[in-house]
Amino acid sequence: MDSDLTFSSRRSPVVCLHGCVASSQPLASTVGLDVLKRGGNAADAAVAIAAALAVTEPCTTGPGGDAFCLFYNGNTGEIKGINGSGRSPQALTLDLFEGRGFSAGTPPSAFDALNITVPGAPACWCDTVQLFGSKKLSLQEVLSGAVELAEEGFPVSEVAAHYWEKWTTALRSDGKALGEDLLTDSRPPRCGQVFKNPSLAQTIKELGERGKPAFYQGRVARAIVDVILQNGGVMTLEDLSSHDSEVVTPISTEYKGFRLWELPPNSQGLVALFLLNILENFPQLKAGGHNSPDYIHVLVEAVRLAQTDAFHYLGDPAHGAVPLESLLDKSYSRQRAQRVSMNRAMECVRPGLTTGSDTVYFCVIDSQGNACSFVNSTYMGFGTGLVPKDCGFSLQNRGAGFSLCREHINCVAGGKRPYHTLIPALLTDSSTKSQKPQLLAALGVVGAFMQPQGHIQVLLNMVEFGMNPQQALDAPRVFVHYDPKADGWLVKLEEGIDQEVAVELRKRGHMVTWPVTGHGRSEFGRGQIITVGDWWNISVTQDSSPSRVLWAGSDPRADGCAQGY
Repeated sequence: MDSDLTFSSRRSPVVCLHGCVASSQPLASTVGLDVLKRGGNAADAAVAIAAALAVTEPCTTGPGGDAFCLFYNGNTGEIKGINGSGRSPQALTLDLFEGRGFSAGTPPSAFDALNITVPGAPACWCDTVQLFGSKKLSLQEVLSGAVELAEEGFPVSEVAAHYWEKWTTALRSDGKALGEDLLTDSRPPRCGQVFKNPSLAQTIKELGERGKPAFYQGRVARAIVDVILQNGGVMTLEDLSSHDSEVVTPISTEYKGFRLWELPPNSQGLVALFLLNILENFPQLKAGGHNSPDYIHVLVEAVRLAQTDAFHYLGDPAHGAVPLESLLDKSYSRQRAQRVSMNRAMECVRPGLTTGSDTVYFCVIDSQGNACSFVNSTYMGFGTGLVPKDCGFSLQNRGAGFSLCREHINCVAGGKRPYHTLIPALLTDSSTKSQKPQLLAALGVVGAFMQPQGHIQVLLNMVEFGMNPQQALDAPRVFVHYDPKADGWLVKLEEGIDQEVAVELRKRGHMVTWPVTGHGRSEFGRGQIITVGDWWNISVTQDSSPSRVLWAGSDPRADGCAQGY
């Protein structure tokens, strides 16, 4: 495997008429496209892809993790969301952590069994098909492609093989071990090696046959509880059986005739919207050009402001008030934007959380105009690495996102959802005179706190700089995050951004890392985009009847591709 992961080629956007899928694994994209051709709709195809990715990329996703869904109804223009994140076990309290010697300053390992929250993905898959599916295919038929991949085996792709090995090593370095169902002769599979997972095939098959009870009750549930209790966790069968998804109303904001839709808290979709609202106050944003010093400086400062507020206010709304209306009010974003000086980085902007993530994002648009924007994750690689006996998947460590500060809105508590990084997105036309929103795109970029930054960067690449979906994903990105060791905000610049930009940003007071290359580029997220028409093409005069042509891009930082017909 090429450890440098050089980007030495280019890709055109995929263009098609009837239906389109985009994911981080070509085999999963093929499974989704097959569902569309068999009469399924965007929701059916998205769930088929989710399950296929659980097979082909278990180092980032699986039924042991969480999922979020946004669905656009092509007939009505209605947009609905499903929050498929699980809650903490009822017995998981701050007193429990403190009784075991843990605190905010000395938390448990990120891979500790205490960080396992109820896996929400399987319920989200079932509910997405039930609520939004075509009703032409059963859940069993939707999941059949994933079952076949797991039973017959598949060749492991390059980037997946790298992270399979990376996270296996990380677990071992922490004194943990990845379950044998996800290894070959106690080793992670290499690139090109055929990997089979009959245990996962059986789990997915049972889910297709019996629905949610197959996962949250019976054999699988008992295996989950057993492995958690054996490793010091506190989850019970009741914690699993009482879980269900939550249908939610998406939140949105308008930017220059476009409306970006995200999921509400506990998801961090709020950060992307707030970030866009702040950037709206800088009309000179694109004057210096794409990834110019001024552009990146404003973006960095806006990210710092948006994330600081999110870390302070965002958590499970069932356990504390989240001031959504105030945070999304345009006057508040104008007030926050006034803190930004073009000559110097702000001082004293600090958040309350820091961590990392691995996730998959994928999207589908079908021939009826429906769109499904979907994200699924086990959080940090394999999560805890704990694999329930004969189940074929690892359990997430999403609970590592809780705070151990007693007064914090995101403080750990029983039956609570943590601050969640997962955010799928949809884009509509806010200037249309039609009663229903006109769908423009399904998009997303994964990568923990990179996600809202990635959403906005690829969106601005299209809206402000006229890039097509593939160009928007190919373009070098910026990642801003707080580093407690450095006691400040780090600005990471991907290879492809000029060195002179790094020099100028340092002059303005930013702590800059440049260039980030090879597999390190995963920090900048991995995205997928499908657009309806070429509305982003600023060189073409758009007529009154938008084109039905679908344009799609897939992130070069992953193994995947877009496919259409």
